[in-house]
Amino acid sequence: MKPTRISLSLLILISTVTVFGQGTKSTPAATTPPAQPQPTIASVVDREISTVEKQILDAAEAMPEDKFNFSPESLNIPGDDYKGVRTFAMQVKHIAASNYAIWWRLTGEKFPDDFKGGNGPENLKTKADIIQFLKNSFALGHRAAATLTTENMLQTPEGSKSTRLRLAVFGVEHAYDHYGQMVEYLRMNGIVPPASRAKSD
Repeated sequence: MKPTRISLSLLILISTVTVFGQGTKSTPAATTPPAQPQPTIASVVDREISTVEKQILDAAEAMPEDKFNFSPESLNIPGDDYKGVRTFAMQVKHIAASNYAIWWRLTGEKFPDDFKGGNGPENLKTKADIIQFLKNSFALGHRAAATLTTENMLQTPEGSKSTRLRLAVFGVEHAYDHYGQMVEYLRMNGIVPPASRAKSD
């Protein structure tokens, strides 16, 4: 009985080693994932522009066209001080016009005369036209970010008192400031901002 048990144990051990050995041979060797490109000043700033761009565009798309000219002044809240504040549409146009005003110096592109004044062209009235204006302004931002290098980021563009890096980053900061106001306008109309909505599984 004992020799049989020993033989059986050896057989199981040999079979186990053989199976594991075959499994090892058939498993491909671990591969090193491809190296990610090193971040640059341009890529880091561009990522920040993309983040704020998405939030603002999503918020702009979330506001129905018939509410695009909403301003909290229309709510007539007792004791409020909303007289003369920008409408939702004007908030969006102001972000876009300011993007041009801030970023054009980095690309050297001409700053259109009708973009001056902080609110963009007066002829932009529809939601579609205003959102296209916004998209175009962020496209300029991406072109501006692409010009940044470690060699030129602290240079001051002609006609500006700020460095190239400061101008690039200030465009993002300013956009976030007005995004906060857009969020309030959405909430006042019973609309949950897209960035605050629960993610579906």
